[in-house]
Amino acid sequence: MGMIGLLPEGNYADCANGHRMHYLDEGQGDVVVFLHGSGPGASGHSNFKGNYPALVKAGYRCIVPDHVGYGFSDKPDDVEHTLDFFVECIKQTLDVAGVSRCTVVGNSLGGAVAIGLALDYPELVEKLVLMAPGGLSELPEYQQMPGMQKVFKVFGSGEPVTHEVMKDLFATGLMYDPRHATDELVEERMQIMQIMNGHCMASMRIPVLTDRLSELQCPVLGLWGINEQMMPENGIKAMYDNISQLRLVLVSECGHWVMVEHEDMFNRYCLDFLQHG
Repeated sequence: MGMIGLLPEGNYADCANGHRMHYLDEGQGDVVVFLHGSGPGASGHSNFKGNYPALVKAGYRCIVPDHVGYGFSDKPDDVEHTLDFFVECIKQTLDVAGVSRCTVVGNSLGGAVAIGLALDYPELVEKLVLMAPGGLSELPEYQQMPGMQKVFKVFGSGEPVTHEVMKDLFATGLMYDPRHATDELVEERMQIMQIMNGHCMASMRIPVLTDRLSELQCPVLGLWGINEQMMPENGIKAMYDNISQLRLVLVSECGHWVMVEHEDMFNRYCLDFLQHG
């Protein structure tokens, strides 16, 4: 595995749909797939660098893709970024990686994609870990959230996004405790921002999946930060009203990134769920 700047470079999957997807593939054993969230400069490693190594150490094979439009994956500028398109790209990446059964961990956009994957391919997804997943609220509800407003303001202004602007966005919009908004995190995101196109986020279409949650056939571990500023909390109710096999963990002093802000706890919960859930 090489490095490009700050980020590790792993494998590339040439998908059946013609797109090239980047993914990290580490460890041996049962497969855990990590699906990152949306946002400026997002990538799998940047979201999960504090998590997947702990699971590799515990005896799992961890696959950490970059969604299409993000990280080192292809960034088409002529495709609508629908949920189906994100799901298709992940499914075809897993086909190339030889994965027929896995647990899927997803936060935010990645949570919506994880749900979509489990609905479309129930034989593939054995368990789900969802951290404040997308696709559980209507657009106007998202637009009322202070963190989301900040994201739209930063990226809608047309002003260049500096290190300082990015750092403030994470410290105040995505996190409860700003100490997690490290310079390294900001630099990782800035690195990917240089190669992202605006089309991906502009053409993103994620439907409301609430009515379909009852179709999930697998156990689900849900985690939600109580100080969440990105996702409307009716998403919590959507989960517990509709998911039949659910354990739901509400975490205080936590914003949008449970896996970053409460890394060790998150890793322990995941391991327990993988082994006993």
